[in-house]
Amino acid sequence: MKLVIDVRNSVEANAAVYFEKAKKARKKLEGAKAALEKTQQKLRQLISRKEIADKMFAVEAEEKKTAAARNQQKEWFEKFRWFVSSEGFLCIGGRDATTNEIIMKKHAEKDDIVFHTELAGSPFFVVKSSSHEGPIGPATIEEAAVATASYSRAWKAGLQSVDVYWVKPEQVSKEAKAGEYLVKGAFMIYGKKNYVPVMVVLAIGIASEGRIMGGPAAAISKNCAKSVKILQGDNRPSDVAKKIIKVLGLDSSYLDEIIRAMPAGEFKVVG
Repeated sequence: MKLVIDVRNSVEANAAVYFEKAKKARKKLEGAKAALEKTQQKLRQLISRKEIADKMFAVEAEEKKTAAARNQQKEWFEKFRWFVSSEGFLCIGGRDATTNEIIMKKHAEKDDIVFHTELAGSPFFVVKSSSHEGPIGPATIEEAAVATASYSRAWKAGLQSVDVYWVKPEQVSKEAKAGEYLVKGAFMIYGKKNYVPVMVVLAIGIASEGRIMGGPAAAISKNCAKSVKILQGDNRPSDVAKKIIKVLGLDSSYLDEIIRAMPAGEFKVVG
């Protein structure tokens, strides 16, 4: 280390100069150490955030992979509204005008029962008699009526109860009366209508093979190990779907499927 001495000053004066320089150097060193520690702390935070982001990305990728695998294993009826009644009958319903047409034209068979309401835009629900042995009982009729009412516009309109009717498939026709025109998804009903007054209420649960099932509480509780009952409320579908995911112990890959199992409108979870 090279020292420069000012011969014009005393030894004490020269020492004082170097003492001040040493103090300044010490402060700079302390500042440099603090800056280094701050930089290292930021680096550790960035590394931690990256690790968290990597884990989240891996989880999201795995959930997307899982959801894609479930989509590949979907049954034909999962493109519609659907549930299995407490008596074991498959019940399918339209999501819109197109699926109403498909259900009535391709899937309504002789011994089935067709459900509908007088409300505009109501879905058609069909109980498939061939999906289970024995006659379609009163429990299934009640449950199919509840599903028809709850997935109709009654939910969004805030109606608490609806009169649903059921008929045989041969009473449903695409032939309109003279001077009338039937839009897509609409049909004429001929003959006697059997009315069933029901409440507007649904449940959502997870059935076999990870399938999300939405429908009447009695049917869902019978066929699902875990289920959640929902009523008309003031919460958005996405918010309620997240609550349902938590209650059912599912991951976020089920979000879209749960929302698809809900009618149009707003909700509240009641258990």
